[in-house]
Amino acid sequence: MRAMRVLRLVVHAPSRQPVLVLGEVDGDRCVPVFLRGPQAQVISLGARDEEVQPPLTQDVIVPIVEGLGRRIEGVEITELSGGTFSADIVFDAGTRVAARPSDALSIAVRDSLPIGMAEDILDDVGQSIAELFPDGGDAPPEEQIKEFREFIDDVTPDDFKD
Repeated sequence: MRAMRVLRLVVHAPSRQPVLVLGEVDGDRCVPVFLRGPQAQVISLGARDEEVQPPLTQDVIVPIVEGLGRRIEGVEITELSGGTFSADIVFDAGTRVAARPSDALSIAVRDSLPIGMAEDILDDVGQSIAELFPDGGDAPPEEQIKEFREFIDDVTPDDFKD
């Protein structure tokens, strides 16, 4: 499992779907993960800051888990099959719960949890960060949010039909 970090939240132009680009913490590869709209909106807000924002649905997960005496250690993108990712939320004591990648990633971003990705996914579909983002992979958060909000302002439900 490779440690990953959020590089950018972008919009895939042909499909108009939100995409979270994850990059290796110690490496040069990145992988785009298509998201569901509501989770992309949550991710666009970044890490939880209750002083600035009201709590979101994803924000209650970690306190509930901790209230039950457990801890979420992170999330992992575990498999890519037929163009669809699988993910797990990883708890203490080795407990794992399968989750949609969008949901797992939104929880990880909001609570600043580690994100992991299976090495074979990176080997199969990883792209060079330098090739994908010649000007650098880390756009300022303000720019990412601006781009995503412009997308959200213009999107309609028909844009997501197959």
